[in-house]
Amino acid sequence: MGDDLIERLRAAVGPQHLLVDPDLRAPYETDWTGRWSGRARAVVRPADAHQLADVLRICLAAGAPAIAQGGNTGLVGGGVPRGGGSEVVVSLARLDGIGPVDGSSGDVVVGAGATLARVQEAARAAGWDVGVDLAARDSATIGGMVATNAGGVHVLRYGGMVEQVIGLEAVTMAGEVLGRVPALRKDNSGYHWPALLAGSEGTLAVVTRIHLKLVPHLPDRVVALLGLPDLDALLAVAGRLRRGLPSLRALEVMFADGVTLTHEYNRLPLPLPGPPPVVLLVEVADAAGTRSRLFDALGALVADDPDVLATAVADDELGARRLWRTREDHTEAINAAGIPHKLDVTLPTANLAPFADEVRALVTSLAPAARLVLFGHVGDGNLHVNLLGLVPDDDSVDHAVLDLVARLGGSISAEHGIGVAKRADLPLTRTGAEIATMRAIKAALDPTGRLNPGVIF
Repeated sequence: MGDDLIERLRAAVGPQHLLVDPDLRAPYETDWTGRWSGRARAVVRPADAHQLADVLRICLAAGAPAIAQGGNTGLVGGGVPRGGGSEVVVSLARLDGIGPVDGSSGDVVVGAGATLARVQEAARAAGWDVGVDLAARDSATIGGMVATNAGGVHVLRYGGMVEQVIGLEAVTMAGEVLGRVPALRKDNSGYHWPALLAGSEGTLAVVTRIHLKLVPHLPDRVVALLGLPDLDALLAVAGRLRRGLPSLRALEVMFADGVTLTHEYNRLPLPLPGPPPVVLLVEVADAAGTRSRLFDALGALVADDPDVLATAVADDELGARRLWRTREDHTEAINAAGIPHKLDVTLPTANLAPFADEVRALVTSLAPAARLVLFGHVGDGNLHVNLLGLVPDDDSVDHAVLDLVARLGGSISAEHGIGVAKRADLPLTRTGAEIATMRAIKAALDPTGRLNPGVIF
């Protein structure tokens, strides 16, 4: 892996798109949390699928591992180098094209490097929207969201990322192109590439283009924060809202300590006094001209609810964004407080409250000085477990938390993926037969194991 590899990569993408200087490589070598970092041999930025295929073939011939990277917003160490400088980071930032939105069928073809925010803007201009939304929208890329099967805040209404993909194009380590773009909404001719590659975390092939199914843009929305005495009460209110509000789009849970931390960070006044022990964010949305109806429908369900201790409601766009900041600023506030251990887990609804109680007791017993911040997407059972004050490379508390999740019938990963952070814990929620089958699929598409090695397994 001497100068020949570098010269061949430089010839493939052009001198300005091969980064070997340490200062230029640095932004690609550490993940968003700051916990996962390594040294890359080089960072290469292909312009399209053809250049990407050349890059991967060159890396394969040289025996150089390749790591695909989108917006580098991952939280489990799966998109940054981990070895001693042998890996090539393949940035997809230049594959950022956005095709015309088909206004009649509601779909669009986009490059893997297009950010969610840019695709949302293009879709909304044509009266459509992207079914998945998340706080990292300005930097998270569509390709990365497919690779991790991102969920976000609207899974309750639209499902996860795989459910938004009509078809995709991807390149294997051998430089072979898989998939079809644009694709057909009905096509049962063999294995379904989107279903196979969504959530594969760049270990099977590198996604280059995505044919996205869009959803109708709903410009009128009402957002409310409801203060409640405990998580059981919050879940009861959430159930009533789900039954009574067809326009419901988001149900997000926060706890008093996280709300306080977030507002100390963003320096905005607390929207609810106290704050209450737990806070439920509710969003309802519909077509233009329905705002007052949404407001009345939401108000009718919560006005006399005995569980609701306090309420803040916004039916204008500025106010809605302000209330959402209580939830969306959690991640940045946590990162500003230290290098966090981040776990995202899913649990059966009936076990969410027991888990919240037990995980606090568990962390206190194992690491009394640690700080635990919980929040998440209560509409789909997904809680984000954030641990501050732990040694970055000591995973003992992480393993104990994930073991608790498994004992309560949950999953160790809801939307962040396994990466390198949770690969030792995969057997907690996957059988030996399942892991062996996943390894066999990996070997079929990447027999030399050079594509994102060490991730998942």
